[in-house]
Amino acid sequence: MSVSESDTASIRLVNVTEELARACQDVEYACFPNADPDDLFGVTEWTAQARTFPEGSFIAIDDATGEVIATSAGIRTTFDFDHPQHTIHEAAGEHGSGNHDPEGDWYYGTDIAVHPDHRGKGIGRMLYDARKQLVRELGLRGIIAGGYLPGFADAKHEVDVETYLDDVVAGRRYDSTLTMQLRNGFEVRGALHDYIEDPKIDSKASLIVWPNPDLA
Repeated sequence: MSVSESDTASIRLVNVTEELARACQDVEYACFPNADPDDLFGVTEWTAQARTFPEGSFIAIDDATGEVIATSAGIRTTFDFDHPQHTIHEAAGEHGSGNHDPEGDWYYGTDIAVHPDHRGKGIGRMLYDARKQLVRELGLRGIIAGGYLPGFADAKHEVDVETYLDDVVAGRRYDSTLTMQLRNGFEVRGALHDYIEDPKIDSKASLIVWPNPDLA
């Protein structure tokens, strides 16, 4: 489906504030109804992000309605690619941003969500572009994230997660999240096996990386 500029004409991005925390939680819960709420960004986590690293967050507001319709959060960190397995809690730390390191050389995307009623409008690309711009401005090595795999819920009885990732990368399967991330320049570096507690996808995720082209 093509996206026109009119789809995002009324949408602006802001950094999170404590006042937006409740609305951001509502988007999160609408996006991941099968996930353990303890794994999701609630009011506590959004408040902590606003206090710790607000510039690492991008919140989409539709000026036509005043609603928060998409969210993203992240921290600065270091990352050991020789030992990549981790959970979202291990990556993010207490309250979703406890592991923020002001000297970290990578941006770790701890959360991203577009409300189901507003998908297909190019908002996800807006959020990723904002993250990339921040990374370039800060001179970081790139973006790392654990990517949610909604399509794996239907495929897990046919293939293991590694095969599923290979299929999506090769274009043999479509995943509404990972396919979009690949189109936005991300690379798959492997599978994360206990990333988020969600029985629908057997707690699996992709380890995705966007290297900063300025440092190539």
